[in-house]
This record gives sequence, C-alpha cells and structure tokens, in this order.
Amino acid sequence: MNVEVAFDRDFVLAELITPKDANEMAAALQVMLASPIAVLDAAGRHFGGTPPTSAAQRAPLTLELEPVGFLAGDCAADRLNAAAGVFRWGLLSRARFRMTSDLHLEAVRADYAKLQQQNEALGNSEKKFRKLSETLDAKVKEQLSVIDARQRQLYQAERLASIGQLAAGVAHEINNPLGFIGSNLSSAERYVASFARLQPSVPTEVWRALDLDFVLEDFSCLLKDSRAGVDRIARIVKDLKGFSSIDQPEEQFVDLNAQLESLVSIINGQKPAEVSIETHFEPLPPLLCLPGHLNQAFLNILQNALQAVGSRWVIRILTRASAESITVHIADNGPGIPEEIRSRIFDPFFTTRRVGDGTGLGLTVAHDIVLAHSGSISVLSPTDGGATIAVEIPV
Repeated sequence: MNVEVAFDRDFVLAELITPKDANEMAAALQVMLASPIAVLDAAGRHFGGTPPTSAAQRAPLTLELEPVGFLAGDCAADRLNAAAGVFRWGLLSRARFRMTSDLHLEAVRADYAKLQQQNEALGNSEKKFRKLSETLDAKVKEQLSVIDARQRQLYQAERLASIGQLAAGVAHEINNPLGFIGSNLSSAERYVASFARLQPSVPTEVWRALDLDFVLEDFSCLLKDSRAGVDRIARIVKDLKGFSSIDQPEEQFVDLNAQLESLVSIINGQKPAEVSIETHFEPLPPLLCLPGHLNQAFLNILQNALQAVGSRWVIRILTRASAESITVHIADNGPGIPEEIRSRIFDPFFTTRRVGDGTGLGLTVAHDIVLAHSGSISVLSPTDGGATIAVEIPV
C-alpha cells in the first residue's frame, strides 16, 4: 500500500540523516550491489559513502517534488534506482518523525500562547516560556528532592513507631518484675530491722560466734545497694518512655528543655567517661511538636558529636527563645568539619567514617525531622576548631 505524506516544509538531507548514517547505509547498499555507493546532497556534494567517480550514475532521492539528494554508483541504473527506493523509505521515516515532532511542538506552543494571550502580550509569553524551559530541570530536581525527603520522613516515622511499640512492651515487662522486686526489698528491710531487735534475747557468745553484727550491717548495705539499682532501672525505663513518647505519639505541647534533659540522661550512659556534657538552658515556651521525632533528631546530632570529639572533650547544649522561635545549639570542641565537606554532611549516606562504622543517615534523618517541623538546621565550624549544629524551630 502506498502512503503519501504531506509535509509543511521541505527538508534538506542533513536534517534527516547524519554523515555517519549515510556511511552506514551506503556500506550496506555496497554489499548488496557489489559496487561502491556514494550519498550526495541536493547540490551534488559528497555527503557519505565512497566518493563517486566521474562516470557514476545518479538516482534521485525524492520525497515530494524536488530530490533531497542522490545515490551515485557505477552499477546498473535499475539496481541503483531500486537502492535509491530503499534509501528513500528510510528518509521518509525520518521525515515523518520530524514532521510529527514539529506538529507536536507547534501544538504545544499554540496551546501555551492561547493560555497566555489573555493576560500578557506575545513578547512576555515568549519570555516566560524561555524562562520556564531554563528552570524546568531545576524545578524537577527540587520536587524530586522534596519527594525523597518526604519518603525518608515516612520511613523514619514508621521506624519510630516500631521503636515506640517495642519500648512500650519492654517498659511494661521490666516494670512488672521491678514492682515485686521493690516490694520484696521493702519486706527484707523490715525483716532486717526486726532481726536486729532480737540481739538482747540472743546469748552474747552465740551472737559473736555467728558474727551477727557484721551480717546485719552487710545485709543492710546489700539491701541499700539493691534498692539503688532498682531505682536506677526505674529511672532508665521512665527516661526511655519519655524519650520515645510512646504514651503520646501525637503532636503535643512539650518543654523542650525537659526533653533534652531526658535525652542527656540517656546519652550519659553511652558516652566515654572522659567526655563531659554541659547544658545551658534558658526558659522556653511550650513547643507543639512530635516529641519522639525531635528526640530522635537531637539524639542523632549528639551521637555524631560524640563520634567527632573522641575522648577528653566537651559537648555543650544551649537553648534560647525569641518571640518567633526556639534555638538549640549543640557544640563540641573537637577538630571541626573541613570546609570542603561542610555542605555535604546532611546528604544521605555521606560519612567520613570507615566502611561499616556508620550509615551516613544520622544527620540526614535529623535534617528531615527538623524540616518536617518547619524548622531549619545548619552547621557552624570555626577555623580554630570545633563544630556547632544549630537547630531553629518556630514556636
């Protein structure tokens, strides 16, 4: 079936194929015809294939009325014309593609102009279209970055929810035995006090032979130490529940200073003894937030600071408030952050630690959580050493 295509304009050969395409097609035709083949443009200039001889015959490559080029070769005219027909269909396919592309672009431009002509002149619409084209890639990357950040936030929220459920179960299981251990210790303390009152009724030689003075004193100390251990476990469970906010997973008003104090009590059990954590808290207004998420963010920042300072260093946590926001500074006097990597520390999976020692997601998660609270997070690293992570959250 013959298919004729109407074109809005005539194409030149160079618009349809490249010299490389022409060389490849000419080489294929040369194998089939057993004769060197040249591709010429409409002016007869050599475009691809083997340069023609002076005696070479020509077969036109016609798409509409005028040829866009020629095939030239020293073979029989009918064979050369047949080869030109095959070549012509390749050019027609390219022309159809170019025509479709042009029609599509013209339709897009027409629709765009129609939307703009009600408000702006043609010159302004063209300017805006050019500007849109220039900034489209940046906007797409920005939106992809936002989507990626939201995905990480959803993942972090699900992970925190799982941790909260686990912490709730662990806290419940620990609190039950803690209750009867504490009760038993209270009973034991009463029994020791009762036992001490038996001394006047026990013969002195028996009392001394059994060294009951030492037994009573040592047993009292053992009970006191056990009581201190139970109280410490109870405090840890309480801090864990407060840190994870497992009892109140929704947004709530909290005292951020109290949240940070709870966090410091947890991190104190993880840090080296040589590292000290100092707090300088100013009075803060109540903050509406997801406490478990913010606690996770500050925990990640503190853990990052602990990895940076090593031992015999100081980490300082400072808070202050203004009419619009609450600011938290977590500073260390470690070696600081080199300028060449300072802009990358919040990038996913970026880490300066050895392979296997870190995922490179701690500060990324902190960054996403702060942004989810409409806040900002930045890093300051003076040239004389040390680093400060500044978090600002609107009240």
